[in-house]
Amino acid sequence: MSNAETLLAQVRAQYSAAAVSGLSTAQAGIRAVAEAFGYTPEELASIPAEANLGLSCGNPLATARLRPGEVVVDLGCGGGLDVLLAAPKVGPAGKAIGIDMSPEMVALARRNACQGGGGKLPPNVEFHLATIDCLPLPDASADCVISNCVINLAPDKRAVLGEVHRVLRSGGRLAASDIALKRPLPEELQSSLPAYIGCVAGAIPISVYRQTLADAGFAFVEVVDTGVDLNAYAQAEGACCVPAPAAEAGSLAIVEASACCGGQAASSEIHAQLADLLSRYDINDFAASVRIFAVKPSARA
Repeated sequence: MSNAETLLAQVRAQYSAAAVSGLSTAQAGIRAVAEAFGYTPEELASIPAEANLGLSCGNPLATARLRPGEVVVDLGCGGGLDVLLAAPKVGPAGKAIGIDMSPEMVALARRNACQGGGGKLPPNVEFHLATIDCLPLPDASADCVISNCVINLAPDKRAVLGEVHRVLRSGGRLAASDIALKRPLPEELQSSLPAYIGCVAGAIPISVYRQTLADAGFAFVEVVDTGVDLNAYAQAEGACCVPAPAAEAGSLAIVEASACCGGQAASSEIHAQLADLLSRYDINDFAASVRIFAVKPSARA
């Protein structure tokens, strides 16, 4: 198994565990994380509590400017948070599509979307099990692509952004929230799998992010440091467990997914790992929550 495949397997394991952990807006710490990164109490109250797992680093819908009839694709949809908020904005003539590589996350998102609908998905919502570097969507089929703290988890970000460009129509836009680096990470963080799963070690510099978007063919590229305090993740500590002991595998410390919190799945470990990192480093010194916006230029006549 290649290093990239190992990373994806570990990320999938940890986030699959998050899907069955019982994390939700009903927990004050999880709700506080979402609100710190831009979601309003009204938005969170409008969707099932289990759609919010406290894994955001921004609110991409704030800049997506969705309109009725549009097709929006969410990369790494998790429990369906942004898909369910997007669906009313695009309306019955539009479509909100979630993509996630975790079967457990896709199942959770579908369950959340089916609430209040007689056990059926709303007609303008769909979910697909896939990695975000190989989207199961036709060329030029989307008006907007959103993502919330997921692109940094992809080992091949050029492939991801190339896929975004492919599925967008001319004039379509990418509106994402992500983590990017302001300066190089210390070696401990750079080589730590918990830091990777926690959306830090896989991040790329802000300047590289801009250039990668430009290389993929995007115009009007913006990668803006929002100034949001990344220590907000520590607010979820009350919903976390102590992470399982790490074993070395290659250059990254591998953390096994296991049960904890009296039966809650270990993906509360994601929050625990972040809390541990935040206790030893001020992540704001090295990384930033960034707002990303880019446009696929209209085809030349």
